[in-house]
Amino acid sequence: MEKQSAKQTAKEIAKHDVQYDAGRHAGKYIVSIDQSTQGTKALLFNERGELCMRTDLPHKQIVNGKGWVSHDGEEIYQNTIQVIKNVLNIAKVNPDEVAGIGISNQRETGIMWERETGKPSDYAVVWQCARAAQICERKEISGMAGKIREKTGLQLSPYFTAAKICWLLENVKGAKEKAKDHNICHGTMDSYLIYRLTKGEVYATDYSNASRTQLFNIFTLTWDKEICGSFGIDTENLPEVKDSNACFGYTDCEGFFAKPIPICGVMGDSHAALFGQNCRLEGKTKVTYGTGSSIMMNIGEKPILSSNGLVTSLAWGISGKPEYVLEGNLNYTGAVITWLKDSVHLIESASETEALAKEAAQEDSLYLVPAFSGLGAPYWDSNARAAIVGMDRTTGKAELARAALESIAYQITDIVRAMERDSEKKIGILRVDGGPTRNQYLMQFQSDITGSEVSISRIEELSGTGAAFMAGMALGVWQEEIFDTISWSKVLPQMTEEVRERKYGGYKNAVGMVRTN
Repeated sequence: MEKQSAKQTAKEIAKHDVQYDAGRHAGKYIVSIDQSTQGTKALLFNERGELCMRTDLPHKQIVNGKGWVSHDGEEIYQNTIQVIKNVLNIAKVNPDEVAGIGISNQRETGIMWERETGKPSDYAVVWQCARAAQICERKEISGMAGKIREKTGLQLSPYFTAAKICWLLENVKGAKEKAKDHNICHGTMDSYLIYRLTKGEVYATDYSNASRTQLFNIFTLTWDKEICGSFGIDTENLPEVKDSNACFGYTDCEGFFAKPIPICGVMGDSHAALFGQNCRLEGKTKVTYGTGSSIMMNIGEKPILSSNGLVTSLAWGISGKPEYVLEGNLNYTGAVITWLKDSVHLIESASETEALAKEAAQEDSLYLVPAFSGLGAPYWDSNARAAIVGMDRTTGKAELARAALESIAYQITDIVRAMERDSEKKIGILRVDGGPTRNQYLMQFQSDITGSEVSISRIEELSGTGAAFMAGMALGVWQEEIFDTISWSKVLPQMTEEVRERKYGGYKNAVGMVRTN
């Protein structure tokens, strides 16, 4: 990596705005990098937008005795290079046929690196890690909680990147001094990978990732100097914020490509999934079912600050046009079924729950409130604890399994209804993805209890697909018709309004029994 003057600021580096030269590449393939919490994937899409190959490599989950969760940025970068090589080699595709690269990434994780070398200064602080909690409790920061929410759309929390970067600056030897001389870079994982892939030529992030740092003013679309200052962060050391479909520079992937290729689609993973689900119009909503769940609603060009326990972020920026989302995140959705299997030993496989739910007594009124680590959105009650409500002598294995499945749908309905109140729009269709969507009972109950059509995506790799579609459209490989390649199976509500409200009301009463606020 070429050395640059120590006096040159990170902002000056960021002003190097690379433009895509359409004449340089005539490739027909797009490689999408999905850099997630557990590993890094490379997905290869052909000229028809079809996923034709995927490879992935895991990275170490570094957890110390204090429960701090870290990742090795150097390992992640080397894995990124390797999965790109692997996917093309296995698919037997000539690297010269690749038009460009898109990136989706784990959000909120904070990483710091040396400006001259690009090497990480220390391990990345993962989004799950709460080591920076005491930073958020400082008077000069906690006293700004209201202002932080008003400017960033986010609740003050060590979950977001701001406190993690502050922790790195305060605890990595020499970091503060290097920051004063603008010899340090810090940000989210996308900005680090872009910096490494472009050999330090481009220091940038996109709107979606910037909006999850708790440092970015989502109204002025700038790094907020007051908030950054409260966390001891110099805005001059933060990356340039670009449209998600901008050109983020060129990479030869450590010499693998004979000619450098453009990086043209960058988004946080949940935002990329929203794009991949074709939720590009205001009011479109998606649910990702996993260990936890991310529920996102596209609210268009004007941000709405939630009055109902949700957060507001930028969905993306496309060709100078930013769009916003309301979002709610749940910790225990698929994890409830894991609890049934691994802790209660009620089932041996998650697949058993569908048949058990159908066997359960039809008039049973059992509710499970999975507040194992408190209640998240929209309640935000960290002191609440889980409960099973409404048992009688006939309660058995089938009823417990059904209550566990239904608790997933009830929690998502809480978020959906909060979104409807904030946006003043009825959500007619929920687009859904993730492993639990294979459970027919859950999908039918989700449709019934929300009163919405549930459209189940037949594409599993939606984060990677969204980044690929963004890149391919930016590079002219595809037009908007590429979204026509996505197909869904539909589930329609069958429950009457009277039954729906009775069942949901029973769940709300059960939640009220465990709430402490």
